[in-house]
Amino acid sequence: MRILVTNCNTTRSMTEEIVRGAEAAAAPGTAITGLTPGWGPESAEGWLDSYLSAAAVLDTLRGYDGPYDAVVMAGFGEHGREGARELLDTPVVDITEAAAHLACLLGRRYGVITTLDRTRDQIEDSLRTAGVDRNCAAVVSAGLGVLDLRDERRTTEAFLTAAARARDAGAEVLVLGCAGMTGLQRTVGERLGMPVVDGVGAAVKLAESLITLGLTTSRTGGYARPLPKRRSWASPG
Repeated sequence: MRILVTNCNTTRSMTEEIVRGAEAAAAPGTAITGLTPGWGPESAEGWLDSYLSAAAVLDTLRGYDGPYDAVVMAGFGEHGREGARELLDTPVVDITEAAAHLACLLGRRYGVITTLDRTRDQIEDSLRTAGVDRNCAAVVSAGLGVLDLRDERRTTEAFLTAAARARDAGAEVLVLGCAGMTGLQRTVGERLGMPVVDGVGAAVKLAESLITLGLTTSRTGGYARPLPKRRSWASPG
């Protein structure tokens, strides 16, 4: 199996970290390829960044000509998944949706730990669109920017503090609310005494399942193929 994992920002070091997390979750024989948009924000932290990121990711996917069997969109709460499902003939799994679905199998209510407080509304909207919002006890900010996540010690302590707030709000399971947090579930799960779901790993396993079952996006209704027309793209082709 061949899975493309798309970063939502232009920071290549973050793509590399996401790929490491995806490879750790993947089954033996699954090939992971990371894609970094050639334009857009260096980190996605708000509505403007998210819409720019969505266009850049779609442009990147459109221009990729290698073989693949599924796509994982590694931007938590970011826009673009519906457009990617229209555009591509393979399954498209968004880490936000994947993490929430798996969390619902582990407890009645889950909490999302995200980066900055400004991203909370966006994540809530994404969960609502995916139909998994009613099981979400809280979306809690750790108070760190995306690029601040490189500091592992600071990130871990901020996550633990935010996790306590989510638990107090009724969460029984925690979800990492940023692809840049990938790997954190291994270091904090035992300390918290709660399941911690990493969206990248969850999306990879769901993508593998869809490939194995021979399933892909329905073309009946909302994800019908895009209408033929002239469109201008950032990249040629």
